[in-house]
Amino acid sequence: MPNPWMKSIKLLLIPALFLLTLAGCGSPAVGQTYPLESVSTKDNGQSSRIYRAENKTVPEVASELAEQNTPDEISKEDPQHMFLIYPDEIYHLQQDAAKPTDTLIEVDSKEYVRQNYDSSFLQGYIVASVLDDLFDGLKKSTKGSYRGYSSKDIYKPSGTYRVPTIEDKKVAPPITKEGTGSIFKRSNAKNADGTVGSDGSLFKKQAESSSSDSSGKIIRSSSSQSSKSSGSFSSKRSSFSPPKSKSPPRTKVGGSGRITKRR
Repeated sequence: MPNPWMKSIKLLLIPALFLLTLAGCGSPAVGQTYPLESVSTKDNGQSSRIYRAENKTVPEVASELAEQNTPDEISKEDPQHMFLIYPDEIYHLQQDAAKPTDTLIEVDSKEYVRQNYDSSFLQGYIVASVLDDLFDGLKKSTKGSYRGYSSKDIYKPSGTYRVPTIEDKKVAPPITKEGTGSIFKRSNAKNADGTVGSDGSLFKKQAESSSSDSSGKIIRSSSSQSSKSSGSFSSKRSSFSPPKSKSPPRTKVGGSGRITKRR
């Protein structure tokens, strides 16, 4: 085979193999967004995963995550610490003390927060009423002195962080789940396509038809069966006479010969 053909085939195969390699080794656990850097697991549902967002500020990462999956609560914008609260996990975004240009994303289970975090530290970022709801009252809330992965050497958690293994990366759930958090406004189009209710709303009563669709008129059928209908009625007096009897007229014997109509 000529050399030019061999070169062309190689040029086509190399990108294809590269893409296949990326597809095979990509980590579905982090949604191919942020690399998993450290993990900590203990009994009783305590788990913590650390991801790194390079060259991004804490507010930038918070905005990205909230756009992908709307949290139940989000703390006020802060350059060093922000919290995103989800039903089963709490995201603690923190500026990396060793590399301030990066943001560390700490994904903690509620039990991990309860057993390790400093309560007064959390109250500086999360409203007390929210903490009450999360942990059934502040008195039963957090028990430790931990203040996040960026200061773990100073405020140590009860568990130990370690480099994640391949198995850790496989079993870790994605940092962002499906759902954009967008609220779609129902269309204002008229209910011409058979949608439920007025303007397609589930909660509005469907508008009555126009007068051209339903005039309320009762139209008499031309057939003789219409006279047998007993359920039809009109607000006006009927304009048609009952059918005439086809039997011969009845006469009185010995009378004056007057013909009377059968009733």
